Amino acid sequence: MAEPILEVRNLTVEYTSGKSIVQAVNNLSFTLERGEALGLVGETGAGKTTTALSIMQLITSPPGRIKSGEIIFEGRDLTKLSQSELRKLRGEKISMIFQDPMTALNPVITVGDQICEVIHLHEKVSRLEATQRAKKMLEMVGIPGERYSDYPHQFSGGMKQRVIIAIALARNPSLLIADEPTTALDVTIQAQVLEMIERIIKELKTTLILITHDLGVVADICDKAAIMYAGEIVEYGTLDHIYNHTMHPYSIGLFGSIPNFNEDVRRLKPIKGLMPDPTNLPKGCSFCLRCPDCQDRCTKEKFSPVEVAPGHIVRCVKYIND
Repeated sequence: MAEPILEVRNLTVEYTSGKSIVQAVNNLSFTLERGEALGLVGETGAGKTTTALSIMQLITSPPGRIKSGEIIFEGRDLTKLSQSELRKLRGEKISMIFQDPMTALNPVITVGDQICEVIHLHEKVSRLEATQRAKKMLEMVGIPGERYSDYPHQFSGGMKQRVIIAIALARNPSLLIADEPTTALDVTIQAQVLEMIERIIKELKTTLILITHDLGVVADICDKAAIMYAGEIVEYGTLDHIYNHTMHPYSIGLFGSIPNFNEDVRRLKPIKGLMPDPTNLPKGCSFCLRCPDCQDRCTKEKFSPVEVAPGHIVRCVKYIND
């Protein structure tokens, strides 16, 4: 088998808030093959963005820190690299589309120059060549190259997000992390942006981590899905595993809360309760307080992930063979 492009091993990230410790990511592991697209799904506060920032090595310290674990990208542990080595990787090998297009762009620099900056940071090219390439990137994301000299305030929200995607892909990175890339956009523009991301990653053969709340988007774009809850991956596998052989009670609850146009029902089935306080997580399973299948041992023990089928991993007592 080919070597994975990314291996996250037992990653633990925490933030200090006053006298409290926020346990943002807890002993998280997953593997991503070259060219694959992985969807990270879960409620707000599940640790999805913290996971992405950890891969980018952009956790602000203080208050945050990677407490333990390894992040192996193309055979190198990113947690052990110097800042100068990381700067060479970001934009060149790993890029990120940040969540809010309204604040991710510099308002006093033209969009074309912001794309050129990425090219100049990683490659010695003339101003003319960088400009031509920046215009091509704008055209790739559906913006006329003549708008190179426009400023961010001259673009709509959807157009700004396209510019951010052009910046992220300017050096054709091996790994692209998209953190809820359509959150601030209306439904029609969302569909256009997602279609564009899917087309471009296939053209460029880019590996993708897509962070989203929308299981429908994951089904359209991704090859694998990881369901996150309270900083842990509770279920991980191919789309067939997650969508057709759903096993973890939290995953089942997520699918149960989605409207089904083939069924005539009066009310959806929400997951009862709220996510636990990350400064005071339950002693046992993090989902035990909301789980309809909770057993006595669930409140007392932490369970290791179990491979219930090749490539299908679930963290739940129901699948542990004692």
